[in-house]
Amino acid sequence: SAAVFLLLRLVALGIMVLARRLPRPRGTMARLALANIHRPGALTPTVVLSLGLGLSLLTAIALIDRSLTQEISGSLAEKAPSFFFVDVPSSEQEAFAAFIATHAPEATYKSVPMLRGRITALNDVPAEEVKPAPDAAWVLQSDRGISFGNEVPEGSTVVAGRWWSPDEPEAQVSFDRKLAEGLGLKLGDSVTVNVLGRSITAKLTNFRDVKWERLGINFVMQFSPATFAGAPYSVLATLTFPEGAGSARELAFMREVAAAYPAVTTVRVKEALDQANKMVGDLAFGIRIASLVTLLTSILVLAGALAAGHQHRVYDAVILKTLGATRRSLVGAYALEYAGLGLVTAVFAIGAGALAAYFVVTRVMTIAFTFAPGAALGAVVLALVFTVGFGLVGTWRALSQPPVRVLRHL
Repeated sequence: SAAVFLLLRLVALGIMVLARRLPRPRGTMARLALANIHRPGALTPTVVLSLGLGLSLLTAIALIDRSLTQEISGSLAEKAPSFFFVDVPSSEQEAFAAFIATHAPEATYKSVPMLRGRITALNDVPAEEVKPAPDAAWVLQSDRGISFGNEVPEGSTVVAGRWWSPDEPEAQVSFDRKLAEGLGLKLGDSVTVNVLGRSITAKLTNFRDVKWERLGINFVMQFSPATFAGAPYSVLATLTFPEGAGSARELAFMREVAAAYPAVTTVRVKEALDQANKMVGDLAFGIRIASLVTLLTSILVLAGALAAGHQHRVYDAVILKTLGATRRSLVGAYALEYAGLGLVTAVFAIGAGALAAYFVVTRVMTIAFTFAPGAALGAVVLALVFTVGFGLVGTWRALSQPPVRVLRHL
């Protein structure tokens, strides 16, 4: 908080220095507005401090919300398969694939073997004694879906080590790079998993970068086929309709699969994405409501500062009116001053909010950042409404004071 307020103070000082060095406009109203921005006792630091933080927060939240919504309803929905099929018996794998080809010939079907196992030890150290990073602890907490095969899974890229060849008899495992780092693993380490009541130890031979956001078939751990030779397994499969399919087509297809294979769990991805989108929307709405408290505090600070400077505005208005200024010209000058301060504050808020949102979206959420012009426009509108609105309300009151009463007390 101290760093933010210091930054806002420096921005305000920078605005005042820039206003002082700009050439003097020819117009009286513009010249008066520019002078008010940098003169002693100017409202510039107050306006920037009070509105800068609130608008930056709102801008950041709006951009994070936009990026997350775009990821779920846009690129994620386009790349995701239409269906997941879980627990397809390996003995019925070929029959199930033939059924899919008959009832959905235009769709793309993919399948991989799947087992469930729990990590019990890393380098012979029991999992209970391992101290993982907070974002990797979940890997050790319960059973995980695992698979085996000779091909690098689609959506994965080997970034360290080597992929095994089909004829290698040694038990080997490939690990998601980020999670392996969180568990303190390195190439050559051993990973022990309990599968179907048996403990199996495999050598860690490579790391993968996995694009989980594509919702393809991928696993934290991918083993070599020799690791589970002869072990019973089920099949995990996906079905992707070209350019999507209508809800009626997908629901009818689900009923056909359920009737023919009642033991197979069918997951319609669109429903899951809709639920996720709704959850994100509800969460973003709640965060926006909470962030409005910050903005409300900023507005109260701004209103208090304008009220504190009301007496100075009265003196300024009376002197200028005595020298021949009209109410219209004074209102125009003050409106230009407040609009300039609000606009510059909004530009800072957009920059700071966008930078914060970019960091959260790309570094924390690890998704693509989407800049929403609407959020930037909203920050500009809010800044102008608050600064010009509150400023002109106070100015109008100042202009309504009888000059004689004020001049007698000078």
